[in-house]
Amino acid sequence: MKTEIVSSTKDRKGIGLDPRTKILLLLMIAVFVLGGAGGSALVWARVLLACVPVGLLFASGRVRTCVIFVSVFVAGCFLQYFLLNKLNGFLNFIVLASAGMLTQFLPGLVMGYYAVSTTTVSEFVAAMERMHVPDQVTIPLSVMFRFFPTVGEEAGNIRDAMSMRGIFFSGKHPGKTLEYCLIPLMTCSVKIGEELSAAALTRGLGAPVKRTNICKIGFGVWDISFFVICAAILAYWIVTMEGNVQI
Repeated sequence: MKTEIVSSTKDRKGIGLDPRTKILLLLMIAVFVLGGAGGSALVWARVLLACVPVGLLFASGRVRTCVIFVSVFVAGCFLQYFLLNKLNGFLNFIVLASAGMLTQFLPGLVMGYYAVSTTTVSEFVAAMERMHVPDQVTIPLSVMFRFFPTVGEEAGNIRDAMSMRGIFFSGKHPGKTLEYCLIPLMTCSVKIGEELSAAALTRGLGAPVKRTNICKIGFGVWDISFFVICAAILAYWIVTMEGNVQI
């Protein structure tokens, strides 16, 4: 998984979605799955949107990640709809919080992972320019777009270096082990942020002139299909809200 996130151009299998479509799907999942917009009237929409990352991961060949996501999501649904009503008190609260994390946060996280692992910085910048997003927004987002994957790679390197020296989390001093991980990781994070910012400015992202881009993006059949589905969900939500207001 680590290699996939860092090198998003390595594997281009599956459905080739435009970055704008991925952003739209992220927003839809955030509003309806995480935010719970529409209430019980849009349960079908939340289920449909939660299934979107599954299909995209499976189509892109990330079967292992897809299986893990489905297993954890089904476990969260089981806790929420079957086990929650049988518990009381503090245990009920713990199960409710766990189920909410698994069923509401997880689809957005997985969709975000898919968007980051299948979108290059050039594609993202080209999409932002097509939407006429100001550089004040595009440059920080483009830097952040590669910050977390790079930090994840550095964390893996730190973990490998600790293993070579016989330092493990299961050792006699887990506090020191955590310290040995956090301090190098914090130092690397500061350095990575500065290097990515400098690289973004070196490539001309902050120039006052229009920046050229050889990256080709555009809407295809799958993009149009997802836009139609999202438009249908939004239209149904608006009609449902108007009906509730009239009542």
